[in-house]
Amino acid sequence: MICIAVANQKGGVGKTTSAINLATALAATGKRVLLIDLDPQGNASTGLGIGQAARGISSYHVLVDATPIEQGVVASGIPRLDILPATVDLSGAEIELIELEARTHRLLRAIEECPPRWDIVLIDCPPSLGLLTINAMVAADSLLVPLQCEFFALEGLSQLLSTVERIRARFNPSLSIMGVALTMYDRRNRLTEQVANDVRAVLGRVVFETVIPRNVRLSEAPSHGLPALIYDHRCSGSEAYMALARELIARLPRMNEAAA
Repeated sequence: MICIAVANQKGGVGKTTSAINLATALAATGKRVLLIDLDPQGNASTGLGIGQAARGISSYHVLVDATPIEQGVVASGIPRLDILPATVDLSGAEIELIELEARTHRLLRAIEECPPRWDIVLIDCPPSLGLLTINAMVAADSLLVPLQCEFFALEGLSQLLSTVERIRARFNPSLSIMGVALTMYDRRNRLTEQVANDVRAVLGRVVFETVIPRNVRLSEAPSHGLPALIYDHRCSGSEAYMALARELIARLPRMNEAAA
C-alpha cells in the first residue's frame, strides 16, 4: 500500500476537500482507496456521508487503543473507497498519546499490521502540527500539500517544509513531498497569479500543473454528504480534481521504485 498524507497546518486551504475528491477520483480509476480521517472535526467523514451512528470505531481507537484499522473501516458507498472515520474523541488524543509508548508511531504500526486490502491510503490531517499530524507523517511515504493561493499561505508552507525536515531527520528518512496542489485559484485576482508564480519559482516541478479553482459546487457538496465528483462531476472543481488525480497517479511509479 502507498500511503499519502494530505497535510497543511494552515486551516481553510481546501485540505479535506482535496482528500475527499482525490480519494474519489483515484477510486474511479480502479484503485482501492482507504481514506483515514485524522481530523477531530471529522469533516472528511461527514463529506462522505458517514453519520455519527456509523462511527462506532474511529481513528481515535486505532491511535489510542491500538484497535486494528479494519475493525473501524466503513464503506463510503462509492465503489472501491473506504474510510476510517473520525469522532470528537480524537480532540483529546493529543494529550492521551503523550503517555503512550511509541506515541509518534502508533498510526504507522496500525497501517503495517493492516491487511493489503487497499492500493492507496490517504490521510486527512488536522490543521496543526501536533502529534496527530506527526503520526501521519511518520506513517506516510509522501505528502500532498494543498496550498491556497494567498500571501500568508507561503509562510505556512515554509513552516511545513521545516517540519518535514525534522520528521525526516528523527523518524522517517524516506518521507518525500509528492506534490503541492494550488487551491482556491482565481484567475481574476492578480495576487493569486503572483502567489502561484512564486511557489512554482521556489519549488519547481514539485508543484502540480493542475490548479483547483474557486468553485461553488465544491463548497456545496459536503452539505449533501457527497464528494463534488459525485455531486456534480461536470463542474470545474470536479474536472480539476480528476486532472490532479491523473497527475498524482503518474508520480506513483517513482514512489514504487524508491520503495524497492
